[in-house]
Amino acid sequence: MSESPDLERPVRASRWSDTQSRDALQAIAEGVAEVAGFELVGVSVVRDDGYLQIMVLVGPEEARKLLIDSLAPAAPMIEQLALAEDWGTLKFVPHDRLILDLDRWGWVAAGPREGVPAGRWHPQDQLIAPLTAADGTLLGTLAMELPRDGLVPGPAQREMLEIYARQAARAVVTTLERERLAEQLRLAGAAADVVRLAVGTQSPDQVLAECGRAITRGFRAESLWLQRLGPDRRCEGPLYVDGGPTVRLPPGLGVLVSAHAPRAWERQCVAVIAPDRPVPGVLTGEQHAEVIAFLADLGIESLLFVPLGAGQECFGALGLTRRQGGAEWSEEEAATALDIGRDLGRALANARTLEREHQLIAELQQVTVYKDRLLATVSHELKNPLSAILGYAEILAAEPGLSDVARASVAAIERGGGRLARVVDDLLLLHQPIDTDSAAPEPVDLGRAVAEVVDLNRAVAAGRRLTLRTDLPGVPVHALADVRDVDHVVANLVGNALKYTPEGGTIAVSVERLGDEAVLTCRDTGIGIAAAEQAHLFEEFFRSTDPAAVAQPGTGLGLAIVHRVVERHGGRIELESELGHGSTFRVFLPAG
Repeated sequence: MSESPDLERPVRASRWSDTQSRDALQAIAEGVAEVAGFELVGVSVVRDDGYLQIMVLVGPEEARKLLIDSLAPAAPMIEQLALAEDWGTLKFVPHDRLILDLDRWGWVAAGPREGVPAGRWHPQDQLIAPLTAADGTLLGTLAMELPRDGLVPGPAQREMLEIYARQAARAVVTTLERERLAEQLRLAGAAADVVRLAVGTQSPDQVLAECGRAITRGFRAESLWLQRLGPDRRCEGPLYVDGGPTVRLPPGLGVLVSAHAPRAWERQCVAVIAPDRPVPGVLTGEQHAEVIAFLADLGIESLLFVPLGAGQECFGALGLTRRQGGAEWSEEEAATALDIGRDLGRALANARTLEREHQLIAELQQVTVYKDRLLATVSHELKNPLSAILGYAEILAAEPGLSDVARASVAAIERGGGRLARVVDDLLLLHQPIDTDSAAPEPVDLGRAVAEVVDLNRAVAAGRRLTLRTDLPGVPVHALADVRDVDHVVANLVGNALKYTPEGGTIAVSVERLGDEAVLTCRDTGIGIAAAEQAHLFEEFFRSTDPAAVAQPGTGLGLAIVHRVVERHGGRIELESELGHGSTFRVFLPAG
């Protein structure tokens, strides 16, 4: 448990939250009154705020109406006990040693206060059994007044009273400790439920739905209200209500949430909104009266106001309500509520982050779909005009009457058009849907595909003084794929290796079967790839920043196509590379 929060001193009486404990104390008081022979017997409990609260009373109706749930400061009682006659468990306070203001804090029976004979009970005499914990802390008192025989107990009667008092004191202490333990367990359970229920929640609304009922039940509250704050510290979204009717906050409560919640979070304190409590500094007297009237209309007497947040940020406020006659908010409850405000704040922060991530992912998916559609549309629209341009360029190139200048121009058109046509083909292949007919898998001989691509590129390798060799097994290695897709993969890997391997280098392409996978390996002694760039290598239009790579023409689509095709067929691709020491690409496809 964290340090106790700043809880203002209560100035009104309240009822105990545990009716069973109060009934047990009432039975003890009635037993003492019957056996010990006193008209007035009461049990008081020391509250967290330092006040004694009379929980049960046996005696005249006038005294019961005045004293039950009344408050008196505990400190003067401790001083009074130090001046009392020590009868053992019982402490007798004769009226002439009395320092307590009974007219203010207690009740005095009718009768003469002057001239009372010695040995007779004076209306202001007190017989008190202090109830202490094992460490000596005062837990409460068991008080007896008005003996039925009207006499101060003598030595023989004191012995009997001592026995009754010890037994009653043990019973009362046990009941008090049971009440405290029950409250601690109840609050600890509520805090644990919040942590447990908040794990894995997907949105702020789900966090509230999962945790709200557990908090209401754990604090024995009438209802729970929660109002979130936006980044501008204004109330955001509707008021969440658990255990009560849907309500619309009056302006005063809105001000309380938006102004007081951040301040309370900064100070790590809670507040109680009730008729006889101090007015929070952020409210005017008129606003406070409006809030109190609003609560009264709903039958609510007190509201425990708890800030919610995580780190330095306040997310809103939690309000726990109790009806008239409900239990006073204890310091233990205030401390636990503040802890729950932290736990719930973290859960809301995590849920808000997760919700925002989902929104961003959805937006990115929309952008990706739009980009793919745009590229596919543009590529299709370019393909037909390009085909016409290249067709007419071929016709012009065959014209015998062209001048040398015109023929060179037509050749430039064919080269540029051919390069643009290849880019369009790459774009169409890259953004081809996975479920198209071209992706229908069939057994493809990887060795044959490698041999054909290598044969087509031997002249290029020889022109650049590169060694291009293959290592193919004696038996076919089949992969389940589309034959055109496999050709694209092999051609792009071999083409990249030829492009980025300096003169005198070596490129080796091999094929093998490993278990249920067919493996294609392309290894070169080229310029290599920096470690920082390898994670982006298969992204569309990515080009290395290495000067040696920048010097080579390219669109940045080749490896993206390889990755997309391999992924489309349920395979994977691995890369090993070091800048300046070549690269090795391995493609794994389902074996046929």
